[in-house]
Amino acid sequence: MTLSVNTNAGALVALQNLTSTASMLSQTQNEVSTGLAISSPQDNGAIWAIAQNERGTSGSLDAVIQSLQRGQSTIQVATSAGTSVSNLLNQLKTIALSASDTSLDSTSLAAYNTQFKSILNQITQVVGNSDFNGVNMIKSGGTTIYALATASGGQMTVAAEDLSLGGANMTTNITATSSIGTTALATSMVGYINTAITNVNAALGKLGTGATALQNQLTFVQNLQDTLDTGVGNLVNANLGKESAQLTALQTKQQLGIQALSIANQSSSVLLSLFR
Repeated sequence: MTLSVNTNAGALVALQNLTSTASMLSQTQNEVSTGLAISSPQDNGAIWAIAQNERGTSGSLDAVIQSLQRGQSTIQVATSAGTSVSNLLNQLKTIALSASDTSLDSTSLAAYNTQFKSILNQITQVVGNSDFNGVNMIKSGGTTIYALATASGGQMTVAAEDLSLGGANMTTNITATSSIGTTALATSMVGYINTAITNVNAALGKLGTGATALQNQLTFVQNLQDTLDTGVGNLVNANLGKESAQLTALQTKQQLGIQALSIANQSSSVLLSLFR
């Protein structure tokens, strides 16, 4: 064995091993503390870039989910109000049919007409107060819902349905000023109300179909987001059980490396014994 005071090869090897162990220990500690095997481009540029792109898509789906939920809420308010309108129309039909009885005296007919006008006023109030976040789908000139459907900006549409008095579904024969003050008017009104009931119920069916479509898309988007998040985790998450064991092993290896370096540094003192 060649001994030299100028070059301590053993110490250099021990130092290289200790440096390598320290680097590996630092990486393992980072993985344990962050839970990520790939937390920056330096760890694995290609995988990190893929993960970042998928994180961006997943984040965009948050906006889609919120938009779909707003659309759902708006339609729920509209259908709830529309159901009330349908129920009120049924009441109007009963009153108009009762008022069409030719045996009624003028006092009874006037009472029915008062009831009729009161319910018309209720319909107007229900339709006018059916707002959600400033959006009303069932008033005259109501707002059509455009909800985000995809992370790339695709949209779903649910058309507004005019349930206001005098509107398309209610027909122009049933307005805020309609009257059943005579038997003839009451008889005619029964037919108009039947048409309105059919139209309103069909309109509510369309709103319900739109709500179901939004719910189906919402379920899909939520599942897609969960899948993306799981996929990103598979790419970048650390195996904490494995890394914990590795951490213990590296800490032990580091201690042994320090001892090896200490021993190697003492080898040069052997030269002194040669001169005694």
